[in-house]
Amino acid sequence: FLGGTPFAAPPVGALRWKPPQPVQSWQGVRKADRFGPRAMQRPVFGDMNFRSNGMSEDCLYLNVWTPAQSVDARLPVLVYFYGGGNMAGDGSEPRYDGESMAQRGIVCLTVNYRLNVFGFFVHPELAAESPHGACGNYGYLDQVAALRWVQENIAAFGGDPARVTVAGESAGSSSVSALMVSPLAHGLFSAAIMESGAVIDVGLGLVSRANLEQAGLAFAERAGAASLAELRALPADVLLQLTALPEFGFSRPVIDGYLFAKSPLEVYAAREQAQVPLLVGWNSQESGYQRILGTNPPTLENYIQALRQLYGDQAEEALRLYPAENDQEAQQAATDLAGDQFMGFRTWKWSELHRGAGKQRGSAPVYRYLYAHPRPPMNPELGDVVPGLAGGVVQRSDLPRGAQEAVVQPPARGAVHSAEIEYAMGNLATNQVYAWTEDDYRVSDVMQAYFEHFIKTGDPNGPGLPAWPAANQGGRVQ
Repeated sequence: FLGGTPFAAPPVGALRWKPPQPVQSWQGVRKADRFGPRAMQRPVFGDMNFRSNGMSEDCLYLNVWTPAQSVDARLPVLVYFYGGGNMAGDGSEPRYDGESMAQRGIVCLTVNYRLNVFGFFVHPELAAESPHGACGNYGYLDQVAALRWVQENIAAFGGDPARVTVAGESAGSSSVSALMVSPLAHGLFSAAIMESGAVIDVGLGLVSRANLEQAGLAFAERAGAASLAELRALPADVLLQLTALPEFGFSRPVIDGYLFAKSPLEVYAAREQAQVPLLVGWNSQESGYQRILGTNPPTLENYIQALRQLYGDQAEEALRLYPAENDQEAQQAATDLAGDQFMGFRTWKWSELHRGAGKQRGSAPVYRYLYAHPRPPMNPELGDVVPGLAGGVVQRSDLPRGAQEAVVQPPARGAVHSAEIEYAMGNLATNQVYAWTEDDYRVSDVMQAYFEHFIKTGDPNGPGLPAWPAANQGGRVQ
């Protein structure tokens, strides 16, 4: 393990809201025995725990796990980008640990990138000072810089720069999709894995710069800064505190004419996307029925009323596609619809774009999955805890009086958002929240083996595994 390796200059001071700049060289041996600082972020998700060396605006570090005994090993490489809605996350999270993949003969990396207002801020003065007339997307530019570092340096760690797979979950999956359509990332990787997320449609979808510039001006006014120079002079903590306001989240990528020369649909129409094998999928319970029903009980009557409010004169068609005839079916239908709204549709749509662009003979394959294995119950040794948002846990005693049950999530009806990460990366043992069973470890062995073979060959199939046909070669969703 080599942790906390810088791949770009610290993005502080005059380099705040600048594309990543080259690392300054150093003399002698640099210690790489611990994780670097995580990016500036608020504690917005309950399932994140960090091994990082604190939090800092100086965050552009990566971590390498390698099994190589020689620089001539030329092993396949996995670069994994964390999730967290472009608002939180870190390469030190145990669920992304690369040791298990390294034991399977893969050089594994996790990469930090700028988040929230530091990574996705849009302001007219930023566009004016850019030689490309671009602003925003700094977090994605960090990822491009990290992949360039990999191309230049990974051979020294026994990796093969010609066999680099990029992967990620949620916002990390959206990152992968962004790299697939950005001209800046072409040639920097040879395969891609997307787990629940894409820069298309809603949520983390691309927006025009003009849509966010007014928010950038309002942010500067709220911060008391009359210019970009004054904004850059403010302490990072001051800026971070303002991101707690919903109008100043700044997690959306923008079509900037530089990282994104055009929209993903236009890129695919022109066949200018990365022509690489894609392993892509989503989970069976990406969200809960509350996304559709709000605080209303999951009854058939409330479900039908919600569909009418959401879809108007198309409510009957929505009910046909997500049918229910009683309260129990209504809860499941609302759960399925919520998951598709949140992550399922956009991930499926991306797989269809790549599949459609690759139907002719000899084109890159698409391997598509639906992950449905639910996590086991929580470990009883944790005490009086309840499930929280985003897969985390909450101490019941920490909840406000009267709210003990309000935030409790109902039992999962499938695989919730992010549930597959520890299975795919072989890291169940790093998560002590759940009482893992032998069946869970079997599922993990199979899923990690699929990932392993795909990283090594661009095809998840291997000895002892159920056959997985490519979706653009007559295969069905597996």
